[in-house]
This record gives sequence, C-alpha cells and structure tokens, in this order.
Amino acid sequence: MVLLNPDVVRDYWSVFLRGLGITVSLTVIVILLAGVLAIPIALARLSRLRLLRWPADVYVEFIRATPLILQLIYIYYVLPAAGIRLSPYVAATIGLTLNYAAYMSEVYRSGIMAVPKSQSEAARSLGLRPTVIFFKIIFPQAFRIVLPALGNYLIALFKDTALASVVTVQELMFSGQIIAARNYQYFTVYTITAILYFAVGYPSALLVRRLEVWSQSGWGRPA
Repeated sequence: MVLLNPDVVRDYWSVFLRGLGITVSLTVIVILLAGVLAIPIALARLSRLRLLRWPADVYVEFIRATPLILQLIYIYYVLPAAGIRLSPYVAATIGLTLNYAAYMSEVYRSGIMAVPKSQSEAARSLGLRPTVIFFKIIFPQAFRIVLPALGNYLIALFKDTALASVVTVQELMFSGQIIAARNYQYFTVYTITAILYFAVGYPSALLVRRLEVWSQSGWGRPA
C-alpha cells in the first residue's frame, strides 16, 4: 500500500504553493508591521506620563490575556456588526499584527531597560536631543540584546499564520484541509504540508541562530 500518493502532489501542487506563498507573505508583512508598532508601545509603557502608559498597559495585558484565535474571530466576524467589514487577508494581518506587537513590545521594553542609564545620562549632558539619544545610542544596543527573541517570534509567527484559516484565509494549512476534504488523502496532504512548513521554517531557524551569534559577536555595540 502506497501511503504517499504522487497523483495528489501532481494535481494539487499549485494549490500547495499558493497556500505557502500566502503564509510567507502574511508572515513577512506582520513581522515588519508588528516590529515597528511595538517600538512606540514599548516607549509608552516606559513613559512617566500616565496618559501614555495606562492605555499601553491595558492594550498589552488585554492581548496577553485573550487567545489569538478569539482576536481573529472578533475582528472578522464581530466587527461587521459595528459596520467594519474587512477582507479575510486584511483581518488576519491586523489581528496577527496587534497580537505580535504587544508581545514584541515587551521584548523591546526589556531590551531598552537593559541598556545602562549612564549612557543616556552622559548623552544628555552633551546636549543631545532625546530622539537622537534613543535612535543612535539606546535602540541599537537594545535591538542587539533582543534580536534572538525577535527571531524566535518570527518562527512562531510563521506557524501561527495557520490560525488565519479561522477567518477563511487560504494559507498553507487551510489549503491542505481543503485538498484533504476533496480526496481524503490525509497522509499525503498533511505530509506535504509538513514538508513545506519545514522547508521554510528550518532555514528560518538557522538564520535566527546565525543572528544570535552575530549579535553576540559585538554587532550593534556603540563605537
């Protein structure tokens, strides 16, 4: 008995690749948006102004206290009741971005707090503006510190895109489910799906490992 059916691979290869393409594009877009959005959230949580800190605290704690799948369902299925209708891809992008921005902001916050305060104090004594101090001195060091954690979030996000299927985004996992429902070739379909996830996820893990070594070698240290 042949478990891996080559006919399924041949007939549905384009569907697999299209699903993989959506998964990869969703991962890249979300990690870039979340990575940028997480910076002001982290700064707001570090601010002494309660007007900035309190909303950021509520947002982060709400995201951390509720499951991602519920957040996606709420954005796609509940918001239309308020007149807000989004396409499946846009809803998934927004949901994943809001979720990962909250978690990544905590990573940024820990990295910023790990930079010695004496450096910012010395920069202020030289008359440097706060924005210059942050982007030229504090953030490069903080980013080097948190780079391994950010890399792990990239890998986690690549796998979490499978949850986008709940809002009918036909990413890789959902594509596999559709194919399996048509031909009942579960072993073949999900084996190919796993191989495609591994084909992208494993090189990403190697890249993260390389970035860890790179960051520990001194990249990003102030001159």
